[in-house]
Amino acid sequence: MYIPRHAEPRLKYFASGYPVVVVTGPRQSGKSALVRHAFPAHHYVSLEDLDQREFAESDPRGFLSQFTEDVILDETQHCPALFSYLQTHVDERQRPGEFILTGSQQFGLLSGITQSLAGRAALLTLPPLAYGELQVARKAASKLDRVLFDGAFPPIFNRGLEPHPWYGNYVRTYLERDVRQLIKVQDLRMFQRFLRLCAGRTGQLLNLSSLASDCGITHNTAKAWISVLEASYIVHLLPPHHQNFNKRLVKTPKLYFLDTGLATWLLGIQNAEQMTTHVQRSALFETWVISELLKAHYNAGEASNLCFWRDRSGHEVDLLIDHGTHLSPLEIKSGQTINRDYFKGLDFWRKLAGKPAGRAWLVYGGDTRQTRSDGTILPWNKIDRKQIVMPIIQKSR
Repeated sequence: MYIPRHAEPRLKYFASGYPVVVVTGPRQSGKSALVRHAFPAHHYVSLEDLDQREFAESDPRGFLSQFTEDVILDETQHCPALFSYLQTHVDERQRPGEFILTGSQQFGLLSGITQSLAGRAALLTLPPLAYGELQVARKAASKLDRVLFDGAFPPIFNRGLEPHPWYGNYVRTYLERDVRQLIKVQDLRMFQRFLRLCAGRTGQLLNLSSLASDCGITHNTAKAWISVLEASYIVHLLPPHHQNFNKRLVKTPKLYFLDTGLATWLLGIQNAEQMTTHVQRSALFETWVISELLKAHYNAGEASNLCFWRDRSGHEVDLLIDHGTHLSPLEIKSGQTINRDYFKGLDFWRKLAGKPAGRAWLVYGGDTRQTRSDGTILPWNKIDRKQIVMPIIQKSR
């Protein structure tokens, strides 16, 4: 079953103006299904196929010349040398949407695009399913703990699979394979330990020295492995806001997993019931909210305008949304009951920021929406693209 994706209109828009459109994102996020659904008339070739890959690598001109019609080239990170030949090919034809490329890794893929296809290619990142997409498809869980446990990778919902074993296979068959291709990991058990340590730190400031020490690896190795996880769209490093407001600020990014289902598997959570009392529940809820906002940017083909703010005295706002002319602060709380203390960080920051401060937002684990003088309170299950996510991103105040 194909679940309609919010990114499809943007994908088609890009294809109407660029000869090459590149769809990237984590493995199993639904890239192939999206492009084949959006462009059913395009010829389809997967470079996972060893015969096709060998043809493309040994005779790139002959490989490209066989296509007289528009084509989808899947998993193009396997053949980065092809990009140079694509440049000449598309320059000769000047046909919008002629090549739709997909790839699962940023390394190699993006460098090849920037070097060979600059000005000729549009880039779209496809994340795992947004909650709003699952709601439209009537696949969304109604309980928050189940949403956090299930994650959002399409195969789980398309095929009705149990999340826990699927994520175990995902780590072994895709993530560890990508790691072998990108960097030399002599002990995959050590790398999986590193993954688990990262999951235990989702929502926290990135401390590479602590990660390296706890894992028994060097600081440089930890840095390289984080880069691989970021390039594979497994984690996202949320930057701190740079404006100081006359305060000493934390300058370290925060670490977030892009999918809570993967994080829960790495944390050893066996079922949704365990989530209720788990020590990481609040961090996982924060991770989920931020990932939903990131997905909205990815699906719209936009760069993220999200950051966080924290000073060295402990004052913090979970998220700042930079609109250019002003900043909207957003706080994330997993509790089901609204507490006045939830607004302390928001109130402190807005007084400090003054004019640049936009309307405050609070996303919480309850189910009632409220509009107050000091901000808007959003229930977790109303974070959908049309009603909540895009208004937060786009509205000025």
